[in-house]
Order: sequence, then structure tokens, then C-alpha cells
Amino acid sequence: MWYAFIDAQQRLARAMVGGVQAESDSGPRPQAGWLGPELAADAFSCWLLRSTCAFERTPPFAIHSVAGNGLRVAVDESVVASLAVGALRRFRRNPPTPSADGKLPVLLCAPLAGHRSVMLRETVETLLEERDVFVTDWADARDVPREAGPLSLDDYVRALESFISTARAFGSPLHMIAICQASVPALGAAALLATDEAAPIASVSLLGGPIDTRLNPTVTDRFASSHTLKWFHDNAIDTVPPPYCGAGRLVYPGFIQQAAIFAAHPERHLRLEADYWSRWLAGDMPGAQQALRSANEYAAVLDMAECYFLDMLRVVFHEHLLPRKLWSVAGRQVQIAALRDTPLCTIEGDSDEITGAGQTHCTHALCDASTMRPARQITIEQCDHYDLFIGPRWRDAVHPGLREFWRDLEHAALEVRRPRRALRVSANRRSA
Repeated sequence: MWYAFIDAQQRLARAMVGGVQAESDSGPRPQAGWLGPELAADAFSCWLLRSTCAFERTPPFAIHSVAGNGLRVAVDESVVASLAVGALRRFRRNPPTPSADGKLPVLLCAPLAGHRSVMLRETVETLLEERDVFVTDWADARDVPREAGPLSLDDYVRALESFISTARAFGSPLHMIAICQASVPALGAAALLATDEAAPIASVSLLGGPIDTRLNPTVTDRFASSHTLKWFHDNAIDTVPPPYCGAGRLVYPGFIQQAAIFAAHPERHLRLEADYWSRWLAGDMPGAQQALRSANEYAAVLDMAECYFLDMLRVVFHEHLLPRKLWSVAGRQVQIAALRDTPLCTIEGDSDEITGAGQTHCTHALCDASTMRPARQITIEQCDHYDLFIGPRWRDAVHPGLREFWRDLEHAALEVRRPRRALRVSANRRSA
């Protein structure tokens, strides 16, 4: 049992660094140019916590304000729903966006694939420049008591259905974005809701989602499909030890996931570390602080429940149930065609090494889309998987594509409502 041994090492690492909290959004803030021994010790401590997955607390989003129309807009963060699988966080602009602008809020479905949801902090900040944002913040399986159930893929789909309903209860429809593996449960939840009602959401946008991994399979796809579920159970699953709330639960541990992520994307890990250390050595403390925050967010991993992990492997990589239209969630058939009238945007990166070309764009055909439905297929040049939601390509290419898609939808909705308002005003004048 490696989990107990690794956990003991992590506790030792935390004891060694003492009071340094690299998982916070603060940390050492010395004056620029001062590189004394205390700062060197803190820099080493932060690195030790990152490299050993020893964060005691999850790095916070800590988004206090964002830029908007040349001004700083305050942001209020709150948890508006909590389930065993995770929480729904609401980030609200203060003062709020005027309703006359027609800018609907966004529900951002974070992937449950190793990283914690806070890795999308930059994504959330960018979206907040124009509209309110809801984010799924998935729980670490080690902290969920076994009595809460197996935490299966079905549980996460039903949680997304509940989160969508909660977000809509704040008074307006919403756009939904799903990133990477979140595309599968998000699409399933949207389809199930659309089966029960006409227009549960304003639009669906999928970024680098493995909807059909039979198309142009990547190294990740081939590895997942070429190993049996038993192999993954025997080689990747461990038991949560005491004193965690989930003691006894079988999980895919975060420390194994971190090793797999580093092996698959060593260049990204090294780039984040190099950016931090180069700024630190140059005495650029504000830049080093920002780089440290990004590195800590990328290194923050969580445990996935065994049931969810194996369900994803079976449904997505082994049996391809979604594209074959054979997927059921808790006995309910997922009918993707129910989304035929829902505006759909799919975005892929031409250099995506995780999700192959066409694996996301194929959703349009699966939905049997109406010819009248607004739709977009966008392929971003010189864009790898992480670039789809973090960094310059996200800010300069992906987000502008999404923003244009949403603006067209919202403008059309405003144009439909204006004649009705004009008719009501005219009728009131005649009656007067």
C-alpha cells in the first residue's frame, strides 16, 4: 500500500517547511531586488510542497477584482450548492452587469482529470471581464466519507443536472462550457435536461472534449484503450488511509496522477518552474508571485474515486457509449439528439496531444442538428490542449471565439424581444 507511505512523506514535507503556506494566494512579498536567505528558504519550501503534492489546503481562487471597460470590477465569490461530489461556486461581478446588455452568466464545467478546479482560475478571470461565472469545484475523493456512495460517473452527471438547475434559479438562462473530460458528463447532463424540457440552457460549448476517441486517437487514447480495466485497478488504485474522512475508499491517488501528468507534459511543468525561478532570480517579485501562483495551481491535484475513474475509461475509451448512442445514466437513456435545437460551439486545438482532431467537432453530427440552430466549429492554430483554456492562446483566440458566439446569440435574442416591447408600448398608448 503506497498511499500510506506517500502520505507520511507529504506530512514530513509540511513539517519541514513549517509555517510557509505555498497553497495560499499570498506568500512572501519582499521588496523587488531583495534576495535574502529568508526568501530563498521560502522559495525552496514552496517548491518542496509542489513537488511532493503536499499542499494541506487547496489553493484558493482568490479573484477579488477583474478589468472591465477600462475599470476594475469587484468580484464576490460564494458557494451556492454543495453535494458529496463537489460544490458549485458563483463568481458575481459587483456591481452586476446590466440585464439590458443581455450578457448571460456562464457555467464552467471543470474537468475531473487530476487537477483541482482552481487550475481554471485564469479562465474564470477572463470570463468575468464581461459576465458572471459559475464553476464546478469537484471534491477530493479522500475527503468524502464512504457512506456518501461510490462516486460514479452517473453521480457526477446527476450533480451537473442539479448545478445547472441551481444556476438557472438565479434568474436567467446560462451558457455552459465544458473543458476536456468534463465534456462527456456535461453533454450527458445537458441532453437529459433537454429531454425533459424545451430549453434548459442557452448554449453548449465544448473545448477539447473526448466525445469520440475512435477518431484520430492520441497516445493517451491508445494507452487507455489498450489496457484492461483490471490492469488499471491493479496498477493505479490504492486505499485512502486514516485520518482522512474517506479512509477505506478506493481511489486513483493524486500523487500517481501528478507523475502521469508530468510524464505526458514535461515541457509545461518545466516552463512553469522556469518562469518562477527566472523571475525570482531577476528580483521581479510581482512577476515571481504571479508565476508562483500559476505553478501552485497546476501542481494541486486530487484523488479520483475508483468508480468514476473506471467508469470514464469504460464509457469513453473502451466502449465508446456516447458516440454509439448507447449510454444510460441511472437507467435514463442519454439522447444527444435532444440537443438538436440547442446552440453548440466546439473548439479544438490543431496541436492538441490529448484530444485528437475531430473528437470534439463530431458532436455536431451526433446532435442531428437542426439547420436553423446556431453552431460553430473552431480550430485554433498552434494550440495544444492546455492552451485551449490557459495562457495567450486562450485569451487571444479561444475566448474571443466564444465571446463572438455568445454575442451573436444574445443579440438575436434581444432583437426578438424588442418588437414585443414596442407592441406593448404601442398598445398602451392606444388604450390611453
